[in-house]
Amino acid sequence: MYKLGKSIARLGLLSAALLAANLAYAQGTQGSAKFPGVGRNATPAEVAAWDIDVRPDFKGLPKGSGSVEEGQTIWEAKCASCHGIFGESNEIFTPITGGTTKDDVKTGRVASLADMKQPQRTTLMKVPTVSTLWDYIYRAMPWNAPRSLTPDDTYALVAFILSIGEVVPDDFVLSNTNIAEVQAKMPNRNGMTRKHGFWNVKDKPDVNGSACMNNCVAFVQIGSTLPDFARDAHGNIADQNRLYGPYRGADTTKPPIAKLPGAAGEGLAHAKDTHANAPKGAAALFKNENCSACHAPNAKLVGPSIADIAAKYKDQSGAVDKLMAKVKNGGAGVWGSIPMPPQAQLSDADRKALVEWVLSGGK
Repeated sequence: MYKLGKSIARLGLLSAALLAANLAYAQGTQGSAKFPGVGRNATPAEVAAWDIDVRPDFKGLPKGSGSVEEGQTIWEAKCASCHGIFGESNEIFTPITGGTTKDDVKTGRVASLADMKQPQRTTLMKVPTVSTLWDYIYRAMPWNAPRSLTPDDTYALVAFILSIGEVVPDDFVLSNTNIAEVQAKMPNRNGMTRKHGFWNVKDKPDVNGSACMNNCVAFVQIGSTLPDFARDAHGNIADQNRLYGPYRGADTTKPPIAKLPGAAGEGLAHAKDTHANAPKGAAALFKNENCSACHAPNAKLVGPSIADIAAKYKDQSGAVDKLMAKVKNGGAGVWGSIPMPPQAQLSDADRKALVEWVLSGGK
């Protein structure tokens, strides 16, 4: 009798499990009650994969820790090629460190921001919150392999940057438990304000509205423009885009277009470039091997442009063999101090096709 009762209980548990599975499957295939037949609810793991932002109050910050010493090792391996050994490089981006003092750590206002003798506005001079450093590094760095750093790696890198800026000592270990204490030492923690305009500090704040609660208009046209002096402030956006994809940036050397582009892409620079005309052969190799992360068609990026390389080695005897060896082994010094990493994984045939394509100017 005992065995029979035990068997019935097991059948009951199995039936309950099957019912729960069927309900979960039905929800996944039929959608939610609000949107029947459309998708399914995201799983907690899927939400966690996207929900990585870290707020200034440190909500969203994962547990972990990293020392200055560990950060220096990671920095030299993955960051120094673009930012310099001590975050001082100005070859690719503005410097990360410099321009802050121990007095700034005490006051929370970077004095050199108001000093015209200071040649650069470094990251550590401007950023008011340590969470911004942590979040951006974890989310986007290194730029050729974003999201490849662990939380511990990120803590270590932030600790190293702060040690260079003399915010923390050289033996400091940054963690989720002491990061709020570090925030109280950020050199420009008191330097951020939203009580002025974006383009002109004498203007009223750009964001100063409140939610409409009654007599609201039925339709609001939202739009934005750039002042003329800011439109081409950083060079022509159309020349700063990657080679591939259907859309290019606006030609900022010309006045704004009268209307937004239509389905055919009119009004966009290089609108004729579409996925239907995707590159083949060596051009595809250039894309797939991430060469475009450092080399643009006609402008210096991290490394020289394709046009500059083609011009430098035009009609030179042995140029193909010389550049094939450089692509394979890497190197630095010809175009600056930023090293090109070796690409030893390529076959000789692919390497030759890639070099010949670059020497042709990408044609």
